[in-house]
Amino acid sequence: MTAQLNPRGDVAVLVPAAGAGVRLGPGGPKALRLLGGEPLLVHAVRRVAEAPSVAVIVVAAPAADVDHVRRLLAPVAPVTVVPGGADRQQSVAAALAAVPAGPQIVLVHDAARALTPATLVESVAARVRAGHDAVIPVLPVTDTVKEVSADDVVLGTVDRSVLRAVQTPQGFRRSVLVAAHAAAVDPLTDDAGLVEKSGGTVTCVPGSELALKITRPFDLMLAEHLLSGRVRFDP
Repeated sequence: MTAQLNPRGDVAVLVPAAGAGVRLGPGGPKALRLLGGEPLLVHAVRRVAEAPSVAVIVVAAPAADVDHVRRLLAPVAPVTVVPGGADRQQSVAAALAAVPAGPQIVLVHDAARALTPATLVESVAARVRAGHDAVIPVLPVTDTVKEVSADDVVLGTVDRSVLRAVQTPQGFRRSVLVAAHAAAVDPLTDDAGLVEKSGGTVTCVPGSELALKITRPFDLMLAEHLLSGRVRFDP
């Protein structure tokens, strides 16, 4: 299935949303867990759709839930839903195959980063549009980081000044992302890693505290507070 193109922008956003979310505890697929009474996926797609550059959104959903996800997102934004794969990499590839010919900027965004602001989508897209092959949003690492052996002995302290925590959306020139997936051998946890493996250059932009990844029950509680306005800060 090929997505329909919205002429307002030049960016395609892929949302792999087929994961089980085991670390979040018992329940259905992670993207369909509730945050403030709505699935994480609904929040994520709503915010992505607010970005003026976005022309098309493709969601890779659990194969058994494709029709349900289509109905769920129909009131939110024009979205194409395709069956996801056995892992994140396969889901991204399935969504990428559904993007129409027009957009040459492709962003990959985690449904679990449900509160990501549209301004971050625009920031990543703008950097790709400026000529960079691959762009990731990052935050400085604030904790001290130790290298530890298999038997829990500290081997050394890592210089955190050169470390960054990576978020999504990650942005790519379309041809770069297609080539990186075609060359992939081992599955990696993010698409920028595939570009690195294929010899490409990845550039960073400042991330957002609001783009936290909802992985554990504590993350969900924090997101609930942020959504309710009980916690306020400048992202």
